Amino acid sequence: MMIVRRAFDRSSMAELPEDDAASLERKLAVAAQRHADRDRWLPPHERIGILRRLVPLVEGKRVHLARQICLEGGKPLMDALAEVDRAVDGIRHAVDVLRTDGGREIPMGLTAASADRRAFTFREPIGVVVAISAFNHPLNLVVHQVVPAVAAGCPVIVKPAPATPLSCLDLADLLEQAGLPEGWCQVFLSSDTALAQALATDPRVAFLSFIGSARVGWHLRSMLPPGTRCALEHGGAAPCLIDRSADLGRLLEPLTKGSYYHAGQVCVSTQRIFVHRSLRDAFLERFAARVLALRAGDPVLESTELGPLISPEQVTRVEQWIEEAVASGATLIGGGRLCETTLLPSVLVEPSPNAKVSTLEVFGPTTCVYAFSELEEAIAAANSLPTAFQASIFGNDLQAALLAAERLDASAVMVNDHTAFRTDWMPFAGRRESGLGIGGIPWTMQDMSSQKMVVFRTR
Repeated sequence: MMIVRRAFDRSSMAELPEDDAASLERKLAVAAQRHADRDRWLPPHERIGILRRLVPLVEGKRVHLARQICLEGGKPLMDALAEVDRAVDGIRHAVDVLRTDGGREIPMGLTAASADRRAFTFREPIGVVVAISAFNHPLNLVVHQVVPAVAAGCPVIVKPAPATPLSCLDLADLLEQAGLPEGWCQVFLSSDTALAQALATDPRVAFLSFIGSARVGWHLRSMLPPGTRCALEHGGAAPCLIDRSADLGRLLEPLTKGSYYHAGQVCVSTQRIFVHRSLRDAFLERFAARVLALRAGDPVLESTELGPLISPEQVTRVEQWIEEAVASGATLIGGGRLCETTLLPSVLVEPSPNAKVSTLEVFGPTTCVYAFSELEEAIAAANSLPTAFQASIFGNDLQAALLAAERLDASAVMVNDHTAFRTDWMPFAGRRESGLGIGGIPWTMQDMSSQKMVVFRTR
């Protein structure tokens, strides 16, 4: 049995039966059969209708879903409500893409050999999709993986994180209520890593969508059979630069949000803050005061701004990383435990560039602050890791902003905003060890489709 526990107090929420090897085989066989039977593929108008009916169903459970996100994942209620709203918007956007994104004409007659021909493309579902999801956005991440599969016409098997399966189960149930036929969206519940690997690497799977740790994601990719496509979304230690021209009063709120949202458990959470030496002391004084004022506690309370980490083991790990940084010379502002599951927010000043907090993704409520003298120096430090995802710079000097935008090794650079900014229709991608492929509803729908070209000889 899979025991689902409240992230904050570790009390039991539910006990769910886990899938075994026989169940895995049944679900893979059903999904493969659905794709193999072309006569029963879901036409676009049916997919549009299902997704349109899904929207009011999710909206009708907004408070229930948000509270569930709070309980199983530990996200504060105000942020959990925003997650549900984002999920609804993502469903709507998938419908918009279906209505507007089609094939195109391929020019012919450009050479004598291609004369008297007309060619065009259209999209077909790629095949069985397997989606392995993460705990930190238990509803919206599943929407990002499952809804594009439904929109593209692919049967999908989704494996939620063992800590947060309830939101995924609710979404699958609502899809069924919206009219999605049996077998087109199946949930695989298991904490067995061997079974998860067997699911991801089965030759009947055409596309693997994986959100989680780089270690697991790249390992799975190395084991995929020939022909299986994949998208990997990992994380990094997102850098933020504060130029000498920055307005400290305007950056405190967005930077605090981008650094401590969901207790730092976000793949693009601001972790490394590089501040110009002339602003360092003033910035630290104001930033630390704002960070330490964050209200930590039970995420279901409307006043809570910072909730628990996903497990006590993660609390211990983050504490150890902070202690190691202090032992190697960093100055700690704030910190400590509220309880077994919840760390109080902290700031580390000038940790060693070799410390874990400087080189690895912390995934906890702490940030690192480093002083720099020249912007090029900060850019070089920001680019020094094998991970690269989103980055940002605060400043009113246009030349500095453009330099950072061009030189920072990131898939997206935010100017006068935090690194965790995202809309669900923009491309979202990690570079190097941080991921493979492009996320975002339109790009995922493209990944889950195959283009087919038809060429007519007219004479």
